[in-house]
Amino acid sequence: MCKGLASLPTCCLERYMKLHANIHMGLGLQDMEDSSAVLSVCICMAKELKARLGSILQKPNWNLSSCKMGHNKPTMEECLRWKQSFEKLLSSKYGLCAFTAFLVSEFSEENIAFYFACEDYRSTKSPAKLSAKAQKIYDEFIGSDAPREINIDHETRDITKANMLELSSSCFDLAQHKIYMLMAKDCYPRFLRSPAYRDLVCQAKPSAKATKPPRQEKKA
Repeated sequence: MCKGLASLPTCCLERYMKLHANIHMGLGLQDMEDSSAVLSVCICMAKELKARLGSILQKPNWNLSSCKMGHNKPTMEECLRWKQSFEKLLSSKYGLCAFTAFLVSEFSEENIAFYFACEDYRSTKSPAKLSAKAQKIYDEFIGSDAPREINIDHETRDITKANMLELSSSCFDLAQHKIYMLMAKDCYPRFLRSPAYRDLVCQAKPSAKATKPPRQEKKA
């Protein structure tokens, strides 16, 4: 029986959240206990999601209703917060897992993997590591024989290829922006309309405020 998103290895979620926080704080990977790149985190998450959800993801009408999230499921407040913006969805570990599972079901999880690989790349300080990561990202997502090729226009692809000749921390910015907008304007709205999201909202645990018992007034 599928154990759900909450049963994903905590190492993946913890590594993502730690890396996400450090990126937004402007810290380099050398400041982290675990220096694994976001790319490997996303690949790990995608593989685990495929393994955990198995045949459910292959069905056109798949949802998360059969995947029990146990005591660690998100609150109603958190689930509803995902509707406020795409960024808020990505900043939530459960939101990211649910959205990644949705992309896996649509065979397009390379978009989220590429996006966070670029986030990791931009935060890299070492020139040697920058070069190695740039080549890995290009070969994995952009090159003509890329196994997880992303859907970008020819102009963006050509500009990115030209940027590879003179590397900088911004060489993937255009391609990353295109993919971010693709997810924000296309994948994200579909996710919010999906049975998977509706099921999560229905199964979400009440927020702490909602479950707090009413205060008893003292009798005079």
